[in-house]
Amino acid sequence: MATLSTLLILADSRLPTGGHVHSGGVEEAVTSRLVTDLATLEAYLRRRIRTSGLVTASVAAAVHRGDLTVAAADAETDARTPAPAARLASRAQGRGLLRLARRVWPDTEQEWAWDSLGPRPHLAVTAGRVGVAGGLTPEQTTLSIVYTTMTGTATAAQRLLALDPADVAALTFELAQLCEQTAQRAAAGLADLSDPLLDELAQRHVQRERPLFVS
Repeated sequence: MATLSTLLILADSRLPTGGHVHSGGVEEAVTSRLVTDLATLEAYLRRRIRTSGLVTASVAAAVHRGDLTVAAADAETDARTPAPAARLASRAQGRGLLRLARRVWPDTEQEWAWDSLGPRPHLAVTAGRVGVAGGLTPEQTTLSIVYTTMTGTATAAQRLLALDPADVAALTFELAQLCEQTAQRAAAGLADLSDPLLDELAQRHVQRERPLFVS
């Protein structure tokens, strides 16, 4: 039961990685009138899940299993994140999750000591180590990443577009199977793809004056 509770908490959009702080590019998509309603939000979420959600989760699973060192995982994430702004957002989320992890699992005597991640790890790197610390399986780690990719962006869009929370919640239920399928793919091995539109939105967002979300 404790493992299930950990998984649920890590999937909460109120975490430093979720829609309370980061919009996953949807703020810029809303500003650019690419996302205007539930239908366009659904299309955007599907793109996020199938690309950045898949890639981030796959690196996190590799870290969780010990297939990649911290340095290798960092390099793999950089290579799979073309947009500099997206790389900065990933490191901001990784740093936020690391700050939380130090409070929740303060034992630094373990092999996965937090100091070894460095001051600015990518989200995938931190998430992989958090999965180990929380007693999750690699498959559960990938599911938490993919699910938060969806819900964090959905939560941000709900605020930006003043959408009915029930409508947004129903949409996330509709996408649950896609999240599970994507998490399974991520757990199977490293994914290697990106979405030029999401990269472009990330770059435009950092140039915008006083945005509501960090990314």
